[in-house]
Amino acid sequence: MTTTPAPAAAATPAPTAPAPTAAPVPTRAAPAPTRPGPPPRPRPRVLLASTAGSVAALVLLVVVGTVLDQPLLIPPLAASMALVAGAPDLPLSQPRSVVGGQLLSALTGFAVLAVAGPGLWGAAVAGGLALGVMMLARTPHSPAAATAVIVALQSPPLWSFLGLLALASLLLVVVGLGSARATGRTYPVYWF
Repeated sequence: MTTTPAPAAAATPAPTAPAPTAAPVPTRAAPAPTRPGPPPRPRPRVLLASTAGSVAALVLLVVVGTVLDQPLLIPPLAASMALVAGAPDLPLSQPRSVVGGQLLSALTGFAVLAVAGPGLWGAAVAGGLALGVMMLARTPHSPAAATAVIVALQSPPLWSFLGLLALASLLLVVVGLGSARATGRTYPVYWF
């Protein structure tokens, strides 16, 4: 007797047990962002050397201006020196920004002066445009925007103003170098 094999049963997967679920992991709330506080108190040596450097630089501008019989100390340069002596690691304090920002802003002021003439409206435009020019040239230096305002308000002689401004800016950088050496800080972080 011949028997025929029984048809093969369709292979069906064996029932599987549901995958065990992991116990939920408790999530920790992200720590609340901390608000920045005031900067730490400077070391006494840094405080004294930075202050002395700033005073020395501004007095030097007065001395050189007296010798040249030209005003060399203008308010934006006092703010520039505060950055150089007080925060020498900031991009705003680097020689490229101090010298370049001041000169580009002055040129911006002279350009606005040529178009609009001296006055408050032109001074406002010059100060704002100076920011854009400095950003484009990668020479950020906020005190220099005030230099553009001064130019547009007072209409100084172009070449003598630019020459004196370049000299004053370079003197600030040189004093900043000495001040940084005295405090053990690095200045400049970069030149150009």
